[in-house]
Amino acid sequence: MRTEKMSTIDAIGGAAEAASPYTKRSGLRRFVHWLAFCVERRRTRLALLELTDDQLADIGISRCDAYREGLRPFYD
Repeated sequence: MRTEKMSTIDAIGGAAEAASPYTKRSGLRRFVHWLAFCVERRRTRLALLELTDDQLADIGISRCDAYREGLRPFYD
């Protein structure tokens, strides 16, 4: 039985594939990351609605713009 030696590059490539987030459960992982991103985006949009007019003026956003952004759906 003859075995071939693996080169360092082959060994590193195999380890990189094993550590890749895009393996068997990548669809579920991508969905979980997307969902976490949507939750964070929704949280920040709701925080925007709680700012006072002075705070909105400091960041250059009108109350109308804040409402428009704050009322967008979480997936948008």
